[in-house]
Amino acid sequence: MAIHIRIPRRRFVALGAGSAALAALPRSAAANQGVSKGELVIGSLQDLSGPIAVLGKPIVNGMTLRVEQANAAGGIHGRKLRLVVEDTGYDPKKAVLGAQKLLGQDKIFAMVGSLGTVVALPTIPLVLERGLPHLFPITAHNGTFEPFHKMKFALTTPYTDSTKTGLKEMLKRGNYKRVGILYQDDEYGLEVLRGTEAALKDVGLALVERTSYKRGSTDFSSQMQRLRAANPDLTVLGTIVRETIGAMAAGRQLGYAGDFFGSQAAYMPAVARAGGKAVEGLYAMSETPTPYRDDPKNNKLLNDWLDAYKQRFNEDADLWSVTGWMVVDIFVKAAEKAGPNLTPDGLVQALETTTYPRSYLGTPEYVFGPNRRLGNRQTRIAQIQNGRWTSVSDFVQ
Repeated sequence: MAIHIRIPRRRFVALGAGSAALAALPRSAAANQGVSKGELVIGSLQDLSGPIAVLGKPIVNGMTLRVEQANAAGGIHGRKLRLVVEDTGYDPKKAVLGAQKLLGQDKIFAMVGSLGTVVALPTIPLVLERGLPHLFPITAHNGTFEPFHKMKFALTTPYTDSTKTGLKEMLKRGNYKRVGILYQDDEYGLEVLRGTEAALKDVGLALVERTSYKRGSTDFSSQMQRLRAANPDLTVLGTIVRETIGAMAAGRQLGYAGDFFGSQAAYMPAVARAGGKAVEGLYAMSETPTPYRDDPKNNKLLNDWLDAYKQRFNEDADLWSVTGWMVVDIFVKAAEKAGPNLTPDGLVQALETTTYPRSYLGTPEYVFGPNRRLGNRQTRIAQIQNGRWTSVSDFVQ
């Protein structure tokens, strides 16, 4: 079996004492790891037991499917691809221990598709210290590609940029004149606020109301009363799943009739599934679309992929399944292009000189270069229509 998923145990605490030794290994020794005559080993840090396991599990399924497909096709230059996943529980301390294990014990060649800002930021340095690639973490934080580092590649447009781009497009499409915002009182929410203010500044508008909430809040009545009193025709939401649903429900109960617009963090399958009538009509930014098997607009390749996923895991794929599959697919194509004598530098050169075009999965084009480590700055607007996410614009930049 090519996939190995291990849950952190207390005994891994002992790995902490060895972290200095790991970092002290010669870069050349570390950089040759993970590649043998018959095997290529990659690692990933995922939440399989914590607060965002609803994302982590389909991500791992998508990664698993792509690994198995690569191996069924003969592997990468004759090497079988092996994926080792560590469960972080979305805890940065567990993430560090998991990364140390993947690097020192499993001797991975690259870290691919790790989930979450609190996981990626403290573990990126551990990977880079060993001269190994850190690829495509699933987070919109600009720390995943800045400051520039040769081995550090990212895919997801930062919240500030995508919010700015999307809001300016919304203002064109809807002719909105009065914009308010509700945002989470942390760095994520502030990034959405910054993007909102930048978009409004470019078109000569200012917020008519801004109000925030503490992470974990469940009651949004006071914030929505403030927004209702200011009477915006568009309210920006720097919210995630539960908060998106709660805020919109509170607003509708107060009689707010304007539109709502969320960041990429609001574009979640669970929002459309669990929100019901309260979230109908919500706009949000998206990069990877949510697929639906019965959508008549699907092409055959997409339906075949959805069927393969359903057969393998006995559940429907969602956007996180697509995301997991995609990050491994980009790695596989780069490793194939790098040739049989695979090295970190060879993989980097392959990534820098290959364009990954828009795919049948609905993903955007990804392009890297010698001075470009963020592969995409395109997002598009989606809307919940009849309980499902539907793309209502093409990619905008």
